[in-house]
Amino acid sequence: MKKILIANRGEIAVRIMKTAKKMGIQTVAVFSTADRNAPHVKMADEAVCIGEAPSSQSYLLGDKILEVAKQLGVDGIHPGYGFLSENAQFANKCEQNNITFIGPNSHAIEVMGNKLAAKETVKAYDIPMVPGLDEAITDIDKAKQVAAQIGFPILIKAAAGGGGKGMRIVENEKEFESQMQRAISEATNAFGDGSVFIEKYIGAPRHIEIQVLADKHGNIVHLFERECSIQRRHQKVVEEAPSAVLTPEIRQKMGAAAVQVAASCDYVGAGTVEFLLDENKNFYFLEMNTRLQVEHPVTEWITGLDLVEMQIRIADGEVLPFKQEDLKIQGHAMELRVYAEDPLNDFLPSVGHLDTYILPVGEGIRVDNGIEQGMDVPIYYDPMLAKLITYGKTREEAIQVMRQAIQNYQVEGISTTLPFGQFVMEHPAFKSGDFDTNFVKKYYHAELLKEQYQEEAQIAAYVALQQYLDDQKQLRLPN
Repeated sequence: MKKILIANRGEIAVRIMKTAKKMGIQTVAVFSTADRNAPHVKMADEAVCIGEAPSSQSYLLGDKILEVAKQLGVDGIHPGYGFLSENAQFANKCEQNNITFIGPNSHAIEVMGNKLAAKETVKAYDIPMVPGLDEAITDIDKAKQVAAQIGFPILIKAAAGGGGKGMRIVENEKEFESQMQRAISEATNAFGDGSVFIEKYIGAPRHIEIQVLADKHGNIVHLFERECSIQRRHQKVVEEAPSAVLTPEIRQKMGAAAVQVAASCDYVGAGTVEFLLDENKNFYFLEMNTRLQVEHPVTEWITGLDLVEMQIRIADGEVLPFKQEDLKIQGHAMELRVYAEDPLNDFLPSVGHLDTYILPVGEGIRVDNGIEQGMDVPIYYDPMLAKLITYGKTREEAIQVMRQAIQNYQVEGISTTLPFGQFVMEHPAFKSGDFDTNFVKKYYHAELLKEQYQEEAQIAAYVALQQYLDDQKQLRLPN
């Protein structure tokens, strides 16, 4: 490939361009009117405005993006994540126009994009799944019977969903009907598909995912796991690799299961198989994400691989240059998603002008960033500004580097999740590795963060006072 178009924005567009430039590949950026001065636009060899600020009028216009790609003689399109990355129709249209979609084929996207179809596809491989009804249901009376058979608490999930939308935990039969109606309504609004299914709710699970790579020649490997249990509103905020709790035996079994899931749909490229791990370390297949994950840098750091480069090489028809036994875990990596959200106000979006925006630097620190000082944070897109990733020889070292990096990350003008990241890194449950997806619910309260702020302010004031008194003493000393 000599030229690729990045059908995305923000930090992931910048991330892809860095690898493309390293490989000597020309890049084309597409952008909305809101992103005219964004870093990914400045960094690209060519850039084309494709519409107005709302993503429905720009980044989701597959036909418009394809038109630009054809006009500029593009060989491949990298979708990043979000937007069109898991749109089977868009991938198919790329194939029809002889433009390489840097990702799996449309069949794999379609099968794994529907949670019920995905479960049906992997059934033959004897992969553990959460007990439940593996078919779409809208009949509330029938659904009640199924829920009673499975036993409360249960989880209602949108079949076409993701990101926590169309998902409801139901503790008892009394609240079942209202929660079912809400889930169907939310799924319809978010995905245009109100079909939901029911499964047993696992109360204190860990969210663990396995990165896979598959080439066009039938070779599939896994690149070990990522722990993604620190979440708010069913969305990840802190990720790490490897997990603090997996034994080599469980890691091997989960990795083998992930490879089988990829094989079940003839997968090609980089993908992620997600699992739930219960308190007894039993794991259950959750879903497959048919794209690059937000948290891919932690895997890159512990394996020494560039996953974007691997995606491009695989899409170009190259054979994987290694086998499973060649891959080893080296050290430990942490990632904090830096969202423009206020952790003191229920993580609500925080938009405004970036008066100060200075990134931390140093050994073991990486920032995948998509914004600059002096810019306005737009209201139209996902609120993630950047990803702060740290590395150490041990988990403890990676945590310590993260704590220091957060302190050196300077942001003024908006609120971010940086203070929440510091709270996580300093919490005994996280440091010990004894936590699950209920971490925020169990341990985090905005008041705790406010108290921490006040304590830090008091310490700073005390230090300043001491310095002032010391200075006064020195001024009084006779020559």
